[in-house]
Amino acid sequence: MAVSATATPLRAAFRLFPVRVERTRRLTPHMVRVTFAGPSLDGFHNGGYDQRGKVLLPRPGQREPVTPPDADTLGWYEAWKRMPAEDRPVMRTYTIRAQRAEQAEVDIDFALHGTLGPASRWAAECAPGDRVLLCGPARPGAGGVDFQPPAGTGQVLLAGDETALPAVAAILDALPASLPVRVFVEVAGPREEQPLSRAADVRWLHRHHGSPGLLEAVRGAELPLDAQPYAWLAGEASAIRELRRHLVGERGLDKRSVCFKGYWRAGLTEDDA
Repeated sequence: MAVSATATPLRAAFRLFPVRVERTRRLTPHMVRVTFAGPSLDGFHNGGYDQRGKVLLPRPGQREPVTPPDADTLGWYEAWKRMPAEDRPVMRTYTIRAQRAEQAEVDIDFALHGTLGPASRWAAECAPGDRVLLCGPARPGAGGVDFQPPAGTGQVLLAGDETALPAVAAILDALPASLPVRVFVEVAGPREEQPLSRAADVRWLHRHHGSPGLLEAVRGAELPLDAQPYAWLAGEASAIRELRRHLVGERGLDKRSVCFKGYWRAGLTEDDA
């Protein structure tokens, strides 16, 4: 049978969702949860675990971001790139912390790093009613999930800094209680710790209070290869590369069982990274 040239194209994996800030909650001195809401989120398909999406923010002087024209025909990213620089929304990537489909709400947790970066500044100052665009999965299985433990995984290691904490928490929410999980999170100090919903073996490392660093702590962790461990690592790029080298090169983990993500780079601002 011939295929019609006018057949309906496959629905885009990711698209833009106009939303408003519904509420904010300060989780720690340097972490704020922003809850976004809007009828467009009926079509938002969170893949769980460390599902990533993007937040498109208004530029200085704008009340809300300008929606890229022709996003439906060009694709959202190409349309965004073609916008004049003075109109193009500021775009940053974040983990989807949670979705409540029945309320048409999505939570994103923002790590606050002062007012130099536009996203950190916006998150610290935003208020209910503020409008942004989310870019996220528009159909099931759209992608954007890096946590992919292979079949037969018998133990999970999660390690990262505060920028990884939203993803760590979302992964723990989704994992079965029967799966052993070890967690190492490096934060500035005790006030940056957060309650995690799952009964995992969690070790908090306090950067400014004499705790060992992330690499040193993971070096001392038991990770028997016969348990078929899977490691998920995220945070400052050079530290995470070093962690991966330790696990693969020194501990003998299969490199396919180590997911590593550099969320930021030391010495660079949001605009540089």
